[in-house]
Amino acid sequence: MLKKGDKKLIGAWAFYDWANSVYPLVITTAVFPLFYGMITGGKGAKVSFLGWDDWNNTELYTYSLSFSFLIVAIISPMLSSISDYMGNKKRFMQFFCILGSFSVMSLYFFDSIENLWIGITFSIMASIGFWGSLVFYNAYLTEIAHPEEHDKISARGFIYGYIGSVILLVFILTMIMFPHWYGFIEQPLAKGENAPPIVFQSAFVLVGIWWLGFAQYTFYHLPNNSFKRKPEKDYIFKGFRELKKVYKEIKQHPTIYIFLWSFFLISAGIQTIIVLAGKFGDEELGLPTMNLIITILLIQLVAIFGAMIFSRISKKIGNIKTLKITIVIWIIVCFSAYLLPGESPNVDTYFYALGGLLGLVLGATQTLARSTYSKLIPEETYDNATYFSFYDVTEKLAIVLGTLSFGLAMRFSNYSMRTSVLVLAIFFFLGLIVISFMKKTKYVK
Repeated sequence: MLKKGDKKLIGAWAFYDWANSVYPLVITTAVFPLFYGMITGGKGAKVSFLGWDDWNNTELYTYSLSFSFLIVAIISPMLSSISDYMGNKKRFMQFFCILGSFSVMSLYFFDSIENLWIGITFSIMASIGFWGSLVFYNAYLTEIAHPEEHDKISARGFIYGYIGSVILLVFILTMIMFPHWYGFIEQPLAKGENAPPIVFQSAFVLVGIWWLGFAQYTFYHLPNNSFKRKPEKDYIFKGFRELKKVYKEIKQHPTIYIFLWSFFLISAGIQTIIVLAGKFGDEELGLPTMNLIITILLIQLVAIFGAMIFSRISKKIGNIKTLKITIVIWIIVCFSAYLLPGESPNVDTYFYALGGLLGLVLGATQTLARSTYSKLIPEETYDNATYFSFYDVTEKLAIVLGTLSFGLAMRFSNYSMRTSVLVLAIFFFLGLIVISFMKKTKYVK
């Protein structure tokens, strides 16, 4: 077994970001939301689901995401505490990886409005698989590296993810733009014509294969029981006691408690923007599909440099101050999105610029949040997965709040996403206030 701090072990851990990041980019942000809109009838279309015939298609999509995050928030503390007690977090991580990747591939069968239940059901299951695996993936950070390395290694993981997902998205983009290259149609697309659904469906299969295939390198090298624990038969009840114990420990660490509250508020904004940015550009600004995908690619590429730049800034001025800077930029992003002139002939240029600004802080905020929390966890603990389950549950509940708030704001503002974006700015502002109360620690300045 590779030892803590080993370069190969760290590389294998970071490589899971390469494997799984195609899901949030292609499925959550770039391709599936646009395909979903195309299949369900576009902006403002009404669809039937669970016996209700008056669903707004975008509102239904946001609520289904909220539901998936709520499921993860409910089950992850229980599973992570059990995995800590049994010492088998890798098995749980593998299970959720398989669930997520096969669910993504099952979206292949979502080919018409009559099969809407397939699109909603498997997008929910894919979300549960992705976010469920991250609970255990993030928990490994404290086991594979020493605290002083966490900022750099956390950034490395996100950078791997951005690069890998961009490579696959570019390939999928060529499929969408030039389907005749791959035999989906005989002639090039006419101007303004969309690629046939089979192109998008094939892309979903590619994402699932990429995710599951590259994850095997990570699973091969990650340890399964670093602390050599030998659980007793009543491991489920012991797992719950483990969860209760860690919760009491967190309450005794005010810095962790304050950080989690701030993280909750800013995550409500960040993750909601990530999952609904494409829908905003499509429905609110009326941008063509290609422009939206190019913008999302731009965000990913800029995010690589943002993660590296802010990782270095944090070394000079500390994690807390650096996080404050990124939060302020997120607030600017929200207000800029609200003011974007949809009727302007240059709206695509404005959207590119906004995407670049968003990308600058996207990787930085996610990287710093994960590494900051890992530094706050007591070094002597072996309950890493349980500690990180609180981190992940905080994020999932935040997304539930963010997506629900977004959907409700749409409903009460005649389905205007601009009002919803302003609601997200409030979350960032409150998160900035809360993080200002954090005190410095040995590793977090």
